[in-house]
Amino acid sequence: MERELLIECQRNSRSAQRKVYEKMAGRLHSVCRRYLKNDEDIEEVLADAFYKIFTNITQLRNLDTFEGWAKKIAVNECLQKLRAAKAQFVSMDDSFAESSGTLSESISFEKDILSLLNFLPEGCRAIFNLFAIEGYPHKEIATMLSISEGTSKSQLNFARKKLQELLVNQNI
Repeated sequence: MERELLIECQRNSRSAQRKVYEKMAGRLHSVCRRYLKNDEDIEEVLADAFYKIFTNITQLRNLDTFEGWAKKIAVNECLQKLRAAKAQFVSMDDSFAESSGTLSESISFEKDILSLLNFLPEGCRAIFNLFAIEGYPHKEIATMLSISEGTSKSQLNFARKKLQELLVNQNI
C-alpha cells in the first residue's frame, strides 16, 4: 500500500479512504469468506472492519504493516460475528451434516479446498482458518473464541478429518 495514501487516510481524506477501500476490499472480502458463509454477514463485517480501519488508522505507527493490521481487524470482526451468533462447535460423536449444494469439479485446486471449508460447521471452520491459514496458536485461539485449548485442538482435528473425507469423496 502506498505510504502517501495511508498518510492521507490518517488525515481523514475521503478520496484516499475510497482508494484504500478499492484496493483492499477484495482481499478482505476473501478473508471474511473463509470465516462466514452468508453474503450479508460478510458485507456487514466488511463494513464494520473498514469503519474500524479508518477510525483507528491514526493509531497505526508503522504504515508498512497496514495490510496485516487491516487483515487482523477483518478477522477479529468475523470472530466477533461468530461469537455473537454463538457458532456451534460439533461434538466428535455427532455425525457430519453437509451443507446443501454441490461441489464444483471445474474450479482450481485452491478454490476447491477453500470451497470445502464451507462444508464445515462454523466453529470448526473458524478454528481451522485461525490455526492453519492465519497461524494462531491454540492458546490464542481459545482466548479469542472463549473456549478451552482442548476444544480448539479437537475442533481442528475434526476439521482436518472432514476435509480429508471431502477431498477423497470429491476426488480432488
